[in-house]
Amino acid sequence: MLGATPAFVVVGTPGDRRVSMFASALRAHGLAEPSVVAWRDVLAGAEIRIPERALVRVDSPGEDAEADALLRGPGSPTRVGGGASWHAAFVRGLERVRRAVARAPGARLLGDVEEIAVMFDKRRCHARLLAAGVPVPSALPEEVTGYSHLRELMARAGWNRVFVKSAHGSSAAGIVALQTRGSQLHAVSSVDLIRPRPGVVELHNSLRVPTYTDEADIAAIVDALAPDGLHVERWFPKASSDGHVFDLRVVVIGGRPTHAVVRASRKPMTNLHLGGTRGDLDQVRARLGAARWEQAMRICARAAACFPGSGMVGVDLMVGIGWDRFAVAEVNAFGDLLPRLPGLPESGAGGLDSYHAQVAHILASRSAA
Repeated sequence: MLGATPAFVVVGTPGDRRVSMFASALRAHGLAEPSVVAWRDVLAGAEIRIPERALVRVDSPGEDAEADALLRGPGSPTRVGGGASWHAAFVRGLERVRRAVARAPGARLLGDVEEIAVMFDKRRCHARLLAAGVPVPSALPEEVTGYSHLRELMARAGWNRVFVKSAHGSSAAGIVALQTRGSQLHAVSSVDLIRPRPGVVELHNSLRVPTYTDEADIAAIVDALAPDGLHVERWFPKASSDGHVFDLRVVVIGGRPTHAVVRASRKPMTNLHLGGTRGDLDQVRARLGAARWEQAMRICARAAACFPGSGMVGVDLMVGIGWDRFAVAEVNAFGDLLPRLPGLPESGAGGLDSYHAQVAHILASRSAA
């Protein structure tokens, strides 16, 4: 049956760019468009029907207000918080998908749902990478209960610069880059702090990436984020190019780094949706040199190997300020949304975007089985 044309199913958001780009890649390979199981239906408990021998891709539940409400509860989709509830509901949804696939004869998942759950828990993901010897920034080992506790732990560790991350955040939601120097504080965040009335604090995602210097504001943000869980890393000073700090988003498909984009910014967060820009990859490669570029790609492959059941992951790799150190900041289950980015020439995916490369890998793997 391996020679039969496979049916594809995507668990995602109908109309989402990810779904559309994957469908386009299937068409380019002469395959039928995938059927789509909406995350909102999965989370609401609707019956999940998977065809026999289908290949099932789990994609992001983002960009859907109804799915967000089912994951976090009702409220503005722009609000920050509710990460623990989001993750718990997301894991339950992943398990429903896994069971549905298991009931369909010959069907299989293209990504392991347990691994997806780990990648959406920064603490567990960091621990898995660290145990495998993948270079990562140092992290506070204790659960941070609030701002005063954070400052106490920072003082104990001798750190004056940290990244405070929501344990279950994605797309840099709920992140605070905090620097302290004596009584002076400087925090850059993706969070907009709103006080609609005395004693009430609201946090919302912000594309403008505000800066905070008032300790009361910084404390309010950290205290509001802490109940959902925090992952705090020591600030890893990143290299700069053309006056912008940068990191690399590297897509690893089938264990091989296939795509890389330079994400550059004047802010500590380089995410493209937060004002980061695509930098010059050829320039970065030339500055690193062949040996260090190969080292960087090996590190990304090692990070991906920590998730052997995932056919694709996106690795966020930081290059140290001296251009001779590397650290993995994140591993992303849905890190392939890189429109119009051709594959690395040496990867075997040259000329293919990340979705076309994934379909080609899936088909090649079936032929080799």
